[in-house]
Amino acid sequence: MYVRALTLRDFRSWSEVDLELPSGRTVFLGSNGNGKTNLVEALGYLSTLGSHRVSTDAPLIRLGAQRSRIGATVVNSGRELRIDIELNQGAANRAQINRSPVRRPREILGILQTVLFAPEDLALVRGDPSERRRFLDELCTARLPRLAGVRADYDRVLRQRSALLKTAGRQARSRAGSAAELSTLDVWDGHLAAHGAQLLAQRLRLVHELFPYLEQAYRSIAPESRAAAIRYRSGYLPPEFLEPDRAPESDDAEVLESIVLRELSTARPKELERGVCLVGPHRDDLELMLGSAPAKGFASHGESWSFALALRLSSFELLRDIGTDPVLLLDDVFAELDRRRRAALAAVAATAEQVLITAAVPEDVPPELEATPLRVETTGESDNRTSHIVDSAIPAISEPGES
Repeated sequence: MYVRALTLRDFRSWSEVDLELPSGRTVFLGSNGNGKTNLVEALGYLSTLGSHRVSTDAPLIRLGAQRSRIGATVVNSGRELRIDIELNQGAANRAQINRSPVRRPREILGILQTVLFAPEDLALVRGDPSERRRFLDELCTARLPRLAGVRADYDRVLRQRSALLKTAGRQARSRAGSAAELSTLDVWDGHLAAHGAQLLAQRLRLVHELFPYLEQAYRSIAPESRAAAIRYRSGYLPPEFLEPDRAPESDDAEVLESIVLRELSTARPKELERGVCLVGPHRDDLELMLGSAPAKGFASHGESWSFALALRLSSFELLRDIGTDPVLLLDDVFAELDRRRRAALAAVAATAEQVLITAAVPEDVPPELEATPLRVETTGESDNRTSHIVDSAIPAISEPGES
């Protein structure tokens, strides 16, 4: 898989750009703040419908613009597909496949698969559980795009149920609660358990399948370090479900649904008292271990970088083994790595069908990658600078049918 063409309109610092990209390795060179990271961020967004840098879409729209557009022509096994998404201020985003509108943006998921490694990935090891849940869910969705709908349904039910818990809890404390509200809560319990069980089943399957790749990747990066391991962490699932060597069963979703329903019933008094949902995959975590100690809080800076890199490399190898090579996006990471970690990352990058790299200077990129350079610069006022490709070895183009 590779991206043959990238189009941006009013995305971050890019007013407009139309680039034709080759397979192989390309490096975007430029000083910090020139907009090179915005290019790989845009492709990451097409792949996941989210940014690795911010949690909302508003910062992605160029200052002063009402909308932003990202488009790419993706080549997979000789077949081309064009995907576009429009990000709108104060309105729903819209997407197209081969210039034809689709009902929901998530319908483009799976057309472009990427694995992005960036300095922000240190938060996978040192950050909050939400970072690791996002890692799991994005990788699950890359493997099974329909899971995006399950995630959206689960989030919607979680919001509705949480609002009802707050209302019912206040009324229960004032003794004004009604049987109708509790009956409504039973309905939302069923929805939460059904959607949550599907998400849990895929997360547990992923941990089981990713575990050996992670072990091997970490060992190749830091052979002198303690062994790395991952384990799903949940306060309401039976311990046997949490072991990474447990093979998934065909009826896992059904069994997990009954477990979540039971635990919701048990937790209801506390939930009403606190007004929050205490059971479900939104409370879980991916436990990262080095030897017998958790990586978070115990790993050195170098070990944390190694673990973050191993998570991304193992993701790449897993996706490659079950389908097509994902596009590898490397955002200013070589400068952060020592010689051994650079070599491990370069070894994987050398085998990928397409690698897009950002770097401040050519010396940051291992010479064995032989990446085609593209220089990125900015012009304009400091509060509204515009990025451009200059002295490019790759010509700027316009997509057919582009106006």
